[in-house]
Amino acid sequence: MKEFVIKFNDSGQRLDKFLQKAIPSLPKSMLYKSIRTKNIKLNGKRTEGAVILSEGDVVRCYICDDFFIEKSDMSSSTKNLKYLFMSAPIKLNVIYEDSNILIIFKPVGLVVHDDDRSTEDTLIARVLHYLYEKGEYVPDRENSFAPALCNRLDRNTSGLVIAAKNAAALRELNRLIRENKIHKSYLCITYNAPPKKQDTLHAYHYRSDGSKFVKISDRKQHGYRDIITRYNVLASRDKLCLVKIDLITGRTHQIRAHMAFIGSPLLGDEKYGNTEVNRKYGEKYQQLCAYRIKFEPEETSSLAYLKDKRFKAELPDFMHRYFPDFRF
Repeated sequence: MKEFVIKFNDSGQRLDKFLQKAIPSLPKSMLYKSIRTKNIKLNGKRTEGAVILSEGDVVRCYICDDFFIEKSDMSSSTKNLKYLFMSAPIKLNVIYEDSNILIIFKPVGLVVHDDDRSTEDTLIARVLHYLYEKGEYVPDRENSFAPALCNRLDRNTSGLVIAAKNAAALRELNRLIRENKIHKSYLCITYNAPPKKQDTLHAYHYRSDGSKFVKISDRKQHGYRDIITRYNVLASRDKLCLVKIDLITGRTHQIRAHMAFIGSPLLGDEKYGNTEVNRKYGEKYQQLCAYRIKFEPEETSSLAYLKDKRFKAELPDFMHRYFPDFRF
């Protein structure tokens, strides 16, 4: 028998979701069967997978011990997997922090999560290491939760990333992002002026499973999802434009692919841009920065104190290179 006492970061989620994280080796079919046959109980009573857990609840699992790995039985290598983040430096540019969230500036070249290169130095690893050193995150004290990033940026895009420090904040941030109540603004350099000085673009976005390249279409097709991109040309010089972009939807490579689709690719973009132009200007990565985040939660939100708060990054280097006289 295994007993879990529900902690703060375990509460507020469904029982079945908690158990999938707390007992990852337990097959889903067996999990749900154990709930039906009362081999998993909540506070000593029969329960359902959809029940929402509260802090202090007790979950007892009367299932085979082979599905549980006690801390005392773990090999040192298994234990160390939980602390891989310790190999990442505590090098964070923190823009804002409170008990619920972190807003960090991610530099060009740093990946947000582990990638196919098995990179150990990632933004999330740095965040976990930072919080561990502060005593705000200790893996052995958690049943199922780890601090997480709520938005992501490509390796070679700089800018602001939000991290949740507890499970309740993570759920709320994800909801606000899903309901478009956290607004993200970007600055970029395009080659070729967009058709209008400012516009709101509507199109359709497609990414096949495992593909690192997305497609944009101006008509609805099977598997394509709506995208909306708002832009405003702030300044221009020769064929280069400084453009502010507000994402209404947030799809993979949306800005890069959408701007290229209208004939104004980002300078330096090797995936969707113009290789000859990039070589001419000596740019090896997209000139794109997530420079501002604005929160608009409801008054009833647990993050209501962030309403109308705006957080800005330092202006990106490419502004100083190509538009040094421009002022906001």
